[in-house]
Amino acid sequence: MKIFYFTATGNNLYVAKRIGGESYSIPKLMKLGQFEFEDDKIGIVFPSYYGGVPKIVEEFLNKVKLKSNYIFAVVSFGSLSGAVVPELLEIGKRNQIQFSYINEILMVDNYLPVFDMDKEMKKEPKKKIEESLAQIINDIQVKKVYIKRHAAVIRSIEAILKKVHSKNKANSEYDKNFYVEDICNSCKVCEKVCPVNNINVDTKPVYKGNCEQCLACINHCPQNAIRLKQEKSKARFINKNVKLKEIIEANN
Repeated sequence: MKIFYFTATGNNLYVAKRIGGESYSIPKLMKLGQFEFEDDKIGIVFPSYYGGVPKIVEEFLNKVKLKSNYIFAVVSFGSLSGAVVPELLEIGKRNQIQFSYINEILMVDNYLPVFDMDKEMKKEPKKKIEESLAQIINDIQVKKVYIKRHAAVIRSIEAILKKVHSKNKANSEYDKNFYVEDICNSCKVCEKVCPVNNINVDTKPVYKGNCEQCLACINHCPQNAIRLKQEKSKARFINKNVKLKEIIEANN
C-alpha cells in the first residue's frame, strides 16, 4: 500500500503513518517530478483548505498516474469540511482516478485567523480522533467501498463554499498577511518547513508570493516570531505525535 500525503502541522502525516504502508510526501514528489505509481491500494491524505482541496494536492492529482484497483482518500478538517468531497471527485474524474473510498476525519482546527488555538486544543479529546481513525483504518484494510456524503443542508451550500475555496486558493497576495517580530533569530525553520519553497531567510523570513496558506512556517517557528494579521491568539499547534524533523523531511 502506498499513501501520498500533504501535511503542515503534522495532522495528516500522523494519519498516513497510522494507516500504514509506504508514505510519500506530495510536496517532495512534486519537486522530484515522480508521478507514476502502482500498488494494491493507493491512498491520498490531506487537509481541507477553505472547504476544498489544497492547491498543491490538486496539482499533484493533475499530474500523477495511479494504477490500483483500490484508491482511497482521507481528508482532515477542523470544523467544516465544506465541498471537499465533490471537488475531489471532480478532480479524480478529469484525471481518470476512480476513488473507491473517501472519508473525513475531524481533528484540531489550526487555522489561526479564525480559531484560538488554546481553546481548540482543549476540545481535542471531544473529537474522538483515535476512534474515528481506527474505523477508517479498518475500512481500508477490508477495502470498503464508501464515499462520504453530507446532509442536505451542507450540500445546499457546497456551491458557495466551492466559490470561496476557489477564490482563496488563487490568492497570490496571502503573503502580505505575515509579519515578523524582532525576536526572530534567523534559524530558518520556516524556510525548511515550507512545502513550496516560498520563504528565504537571510536575517528574517522573506515571502516570495507563492504561499500555499498551510501556515507551517508560523506554527513551527521556535521563537513564535511570525505573526499573522487578525490571528486569534499567539498560541500555535503541532501534532504531538509528529516531530519537527519529519515535517522538514516531508516539505523541504
